[in-house]
This record gives sequence, C-alpha cells and structure tokens, in this order.
Amino acid sequence: MNTIDIRTVNVTQYVHPLREGGSLPAIVKADDGFLYVLKFRGAGQGKKALIAEFIGGEMARAIGLKVPELVFMNLDDSFSKTEPDEEIQDLLKFSVGLNLGLHFLSSAITFDPLVSTVDALTASKVVLLDSIISNIDRTAKNTNLLHWNNELWVIDNGASFYFHHDWKNWTNHLSRTFPLIKDHVLLPKATQLKNASTEIEQTLNQDKIIEIISNIPEDWLTSESDDMNSDSMRAAYIEYINSRLSKIDLLVKEANDAK
Repeated sequence: MNTIDIRTVNVTQYVHPLREGGSLPAIVKADDGFLYVLKFRGAGQGKKALIAEFIGGEMARAIGLKVPELVFMNLDDSFSKTEPDEEIQDLLKFSVGLNLGLHFLSSAITFDPLVSTVDALTASKVVLLDSIISNIDRTAKNTNLLHWNNELWVIDNGASFYFHHDWKNWTNHLSRTFPLIKDHVLLPKATQLKNASTEIEQTLNQDKIIEIISNIPEDWLTSESDDMNSDSMRAAYIEYINSRLSKIDLLVKEANDAK
C-alpha cells in the first residue's frame, strides 16, 4: 500500500489570482521551484474547505484516480503588504499560516462533457467517489475536472463533506445516501459502477482512511465556533466515510436509478 507523504513548501511568489474560482484561489510559486494552485484558509468556507479538498483528493488518489500532488503551503504576512488589490490583500492577510496547494497542471483544459472523452470505469469511480464524499459540485455547469495529457484529472473537492459545517447535527448524515448524484456530469458515462465499487472496497481500506484523516493538519481542525475537539472530528470523518462505504451497494443502485 502506498503511504501518504505530504510535502510542506513555502510560498515565494504570488503570481496571479484565478478569478473563475468562487473562493479566489491563486497561482503561486513555492520554494521548490514549482507552480501551485493555492487554496486559501481565509476564503469563504475557510479551513473546512481545505479539509474537504484534502480528504477528497487523497481518497481519489487511493482508488486510482489522477489527482495533482497536494502540498501544505506556508504563507507569511509579507504578501498582503505589497498587494494593491484590497480584496486579495484581505484574503492574503487572513490566510497567513498553513494553506493547501495543488500542483499546477500547465496547459490543462477544463473537462467538457460534450467533447472530452473518459473511459467508463474512471467515470464510474468518480461518480461513486462523489457519492461517498457527498460532493455537490461536479455538475455540467462546473465540472471541477481537467483534461491533461489525454487523461482525466480530479480537482476541487472543497464542496464535499458538508456535514462538517454543522457539527452539532453531523450524525444525522450517517444514514443518508446522496440523491444529488442525479446531477453529476459523469453519470451518463458511468456504466461500470459495480466494478468500480469492487475496486473502491479493495483499495479504500480502514488503514488508508485512518492514514488520510491523520494527515489533516491539527491547525485546520481548531475553531472557536466548534465545540468538538480535533480528535472527535477526526473520528467523525472516519465514521462518516465508513458509513458511506458500508452503503456502497445502495449508492450504486441510487446512481443507476438516477440514470
């Protein structure tokens, strides 16, 4: 089993904002010389979006999907002091500390369901992954998928695990399926859901789930507005994912029925 090794790098240059992203992510350069898409802890959904992005991305990688390398990115306070745009200045100021970066895939194009191709097993894996992580944001309007080197790459999982925005009632989500899968951009191409579920069950075992959750930075789990401590939150993420995997046959049926 491949172990997760998340590198930590330092932001050395703010290149430019990505205006098409609702949370205003940016292209930045790090001290390893590479470019990254930086997701800011100070953006709208805050650290919870980074957690969802991280868990979803590493789960996707674990089941054999293509995902840009995820790195933890240190941002210091020098960037906000030289930024002329007030909106970006505030974002940089509120994001000092540990953020999340995705390796920038140069010349990648946004997946277009009318033009781009994807094999049935890959499409089925993405559909089931999004059912498991309750990702509401992989629709025809906003696919959050890229085509790069003739392969499908999964990005932007920050709208997943929405139960964590209301920790007081999070257990209510344990018995649910994911009816919103009916809007998934890849659902028409997902004709191997049963095979995909078998592969997911084989690769996404308990050790891998625990490993992913244990790699969430402690700092991202602390919030003055949440009563739960970080250990309880980690346990909740694990329990939630396990509850979804235990219902994977139901999720397959739900997706097939939605077609």
